[in-house]
Amino acid sequence: MRILIAPDKFKGSLGAREVAENIATGLRDILPDAKIDIVPMADGGEGTAEVICDALGGSWVNCAAHDPLGREIEARYVWIEEDKLAIMEMSEVAGMHRLSESERDPLRVNTFGVGEMLLDAAQRGVDQIIIGLGGSATNDGGFGMARALGFRFFAGEQELTRAVSDLQKLTRIERPNVLSLPKIVAAVDVQNPLLGENGATRVFGPQKGASGDKIDKLEAALTKLADVVAKAFKKDFRDEQGAGAAGGLGFGLVSFCGAKIRPGFDVVAESIGFESKIKDGDVVITGEGSLDRQTLEGKTPAGVARLARKLGKRVFAIVGRASEDRQVQEIFDGIYQNARPGMSEKENMARAAELLRENARELAKKL
Repeated sequence: MRILIAPDKFKGSLGAREVAENIATGLRDILPDAKIDIVPMADGGEGTAEVICDALGGSWVNCAAHDPLGREIEARYVWIEEDKLAIMEMSEVAGMHRLSESERDPLRVNTFGVGEMLLDAAQRGVDQIIIGLGGSATNDGGFGMARALGFRFFAGEQELTRAVSDLQKLTRIERPNVLSLPKIVAAVDVQNPLLGENGATRVFGPQKGASGDKIDKLEAALTKLADVVAKAFKKDFRDEQGAGAAGGLGFGLVSFCGAKIRPGFDVVAESIGFESKIKDGDVVITGEGSLDRQTLEGKTPAGVARLARKLGKRVFAIVGRASEDRQVQEIFDGIYQNARPGMSEKENMARAAELLRENARELAKKL
């Protein structure tokens, strides 16, 4: 029997490769003769660059940049010399992990560092940049990124260079005199538009530290940004699927950089030739920390299940926890979850490796 293990990370607990290796260990306890292939996966969220780097044999390069609060940092991204390809994650410079809990405030933080990474890659002579949009601490619609690239924003004659909320007064945008960027693909794992009840601010703002009047200010700022961009550039991307990813950075990348938004799982799968790897297997096992309705919007387990079904393979999920949602349950031949009655989420995460091995042994018995 040939088994392909292709999970995403368990956020806050284990990386995708660690997840896969623990599942493989459990399987081998019961099926010592099985041929097991490990292919760590990602969907545009954190870990995307590492997955592609491992698969394609890339290298990590460093560049100077600024974090969401403007502090100098050293950032890194993946460089594939043979393909003149850079793979980066916006969270490297503007992610939640860059801030302490007390520093989380979407009105104060920005994506300036993302623009700095893009410029660094462009100066290396890349032909294409893939940028993952998961794990953001920001909600600025790409305002900071665009300033780093040379765009200037004005309220009358006053240049806007600071708080996102200042965009409520935005009247015009000036393009940089010279800006040469390669093809950019924004890899997303959500389908949210920029604005509205399902938009960047109202759906994701609260988890970044926004509430009450801050939500209203951010929504008003991004609305004005979209209005002025549409007027200045004669194109309006506010309703494009994924425009709301990473606090509206999806919108900013399309509007200011001519980027193309694509489902992150598809980008990763194509980059590493994932479909051909599934063809060689008899059974496919995937997983992530939480399996729920959002999984269906483009997360790794749904993408793996879709390709496995297409190729007529049985597909199972081993996850941290799973909802009872019927649509989620139906895309797999079986779901095994680490969650146990009476177990706290903290304990679930702390024992993730052990529980993965335990679940893998149970699945192996069934196989």
